[in-house]
Formats: sequence, C-alpha cells, structure tokens
Amino acid sequence: MQYRTLGRTGIKVSPYALGALMFATSVGNPDPDDSARIIHKALDAGINLIDTSDAYGDSEEVVGKALKGRRDNVVLATKVSRPMGDDPNQQGASRRWIMTAVENSLRRLQTDHIDLYQIHRPDPGTGIDETLSALSDLIHSGKVRAIGSSTMPASDIVEAQWVAERRGLERFHTEQPPYSMLNRSIEREVLPVAQRFGVGTLVWGPLGQGLLTGRVRKGRQNELRRAGFFKHLNDERRLDAVEQFISLAEKAGLPLTHLAMAFAIAHPGVTSALIGVRTMDHLDGLLTGLDVTLTDDILDRIDEIVPPGTEIGTLDQAYQPPALENPSLRRRPLTARAAA
Repeated sequence: MQYRTLGRTGIKVSPYALGALMFATSVGNPDPDDSARIIHKALDAGINLIDTSDAYGDSEEVVGKALKGRRDNVVLATKVSRPMGDDPNQQGASRRWIMTAVENSLRRLQTDHIDLYQIHRPDPGTGIDETLSALSDLIHSGKVRAIGSSTMPASDIVEAQWVAERRGLERFHTEQPPYSMLNRSIEREVLPVAQRFGVGTLVWGPLGQGLLTGRVRKGRQNELRRAGFFKHLNDERRLDAVEQFISLAEKAGLPLTHLAMAFAIAHPGVTSALIGVRTMDHLDGLLTGLDVTLTDDILDRIDEIVPPGTEIGTLDQAYQPPALENPSLRRRPLTARAAA
C-alpha cells in the first residue's frame, strides 16, 4: 500500500478509504457482524481511513463496535450538519449544535477522539467564523485532530482559509467532494484550490453512485429498477458515456470498477477515494484493483468521453448552493422588473 499525506496534517492515509454509509443496518448491510468482518478485512488489506457520519443511521455504532481493539491503527473520520431530527437546531454548523453533536458521535463511535471531523454540507445560515471557532476549540480540547468540509464550493473554501488566517482559527484541512469519470466539475476549481492551500481531498462517488459498476447497461434500466437498483436511470447521456467506458475498460483488460477507481486516485489533487461497499464480495472486487495504474492513452480516451472539468448529469446527493436552489436569489422582484 502506497500511503499518501492528508493535506498538510502529516497523517498518512490509504488511496482507498472505506465509506461507512452501507454499514447502516437501515440502508445497507443489515448484519453488523458481517459489516465488522468487512471492516477488518479492509484494515488487513492496508486501508486505514474509515469515513462515516452522524446522519448515516446507526453506522457510527456499527463502526465503533467493529474497531474495538483496532482503533489506534485507524484514521477515523465522521461528519456533522445533516438533519438529525425535526428540531431545526439539530442540524447545521452552529457552535451550539457542533458541541452537542460531537459528544454524540464520540459516544456512538466508542472513542475519545475523532481524527477528522467534517462539516457534511455547507450551512449558509451560519457564519464560517462561528463554525471554525467551534471546531478550533474541539481541536484544542483534543476531541478532534483535524477538521474538514464536504461539497464546499471553491469560493467558500477560499473564504474559510482566509477567515481562519485572519481570525487566528484552525483551518479546514480537508474537503470531501464528489468525483468520478462522469462527474469531473471539481477539476475546474475545487481541486486546484485545494492543491493551492494544501487541503487534502477525500472524493466520494467514484463509481458514479453505481453507474460505473458494470451492472448498468443501456436498455436494461427497467430490469434494474424492478430489482430495486438505481432509482435514477433516465439520463441517456450518462448511459451512453457508461457504454463507452465499458468498451474502454474491456479494451484495457480491466473491470469497469478498476478503471473508475484508478481514474479517481490518478489526479494529483486527490488524496483518497471513498469506496462504499455493502458486502464482502464488493470489497474483494475493489481490492484486486488497488495496484491498477492507467496509461496516458487511457486517460486521454476518458477525457474524450467526458472532457476535464465537465459533468454528465448530477449525483443524487450533490450539494446545490442557495443561489441555484432558491429562484428568488436569481430573479429580481416583479415590481423591479416591471419598472425596468
């Protein structure tokens, strides 16, 4: 295993990281003991970073139980800010909620510290200085070792770095954006900004939320829907691109998953790619591709199918900034328009 440095933290992490959403019994593997075996096998293979979230059902509990006796050898990451109930204050990135949520995560994870504590989604309603101040206090208390953001626009990453320097606060050490052969928009600004500021990146969705597993073939969408797989298969452009990637993988003598994962970790701005496995077979299949390196010819062909810095379709969990989500922020009031 060739380990990489996580930003400027000095922490060494594996190029594959284990995403823990599928260990939640309500949405993934219903057997916590089986999830523990998967986690142990990943650790035995050299994967040393596990990423979960307080919003992933009982994932933190499953991970915490599985790590008994092995906690010191794991870079343990979790996240905060997604809603944890109907109470409007049980979400977001306010000091009030962060200080409560971190204690809950520590208890569920059965640990006295979190190696990487991340803001799961940007919180436009909370000043970034408020968030960084709370996170800085957690670092100073020893409960958290490093802090990060997730799906943060490049301009917000720059602002957070500037505020941290201006206010004498701890800065974000990492960013967790979506990235795959189908979704490459972070190459335009997010990855260059992260590299400029020495921010490590843990990319999620390297398999395109299942589209790059090889199970999705054009013309078979209805069959997969009936089987309960892949709810959103209506984008013909994405399916056309997947067919081209399948052909490319076959010519290269690789499973599509190995092509997709090798692409994700080939970018110099990417530290690790998160794999969200649900079964031991899923893990075994991905582990055999750990040493795959793509040639320039293959990377050039990927660039032809989906050009650098572009996207084909949008991931289900992609963050939409308020300016895009709220029409009132991009439309003048009717009275102003009528006057003009």
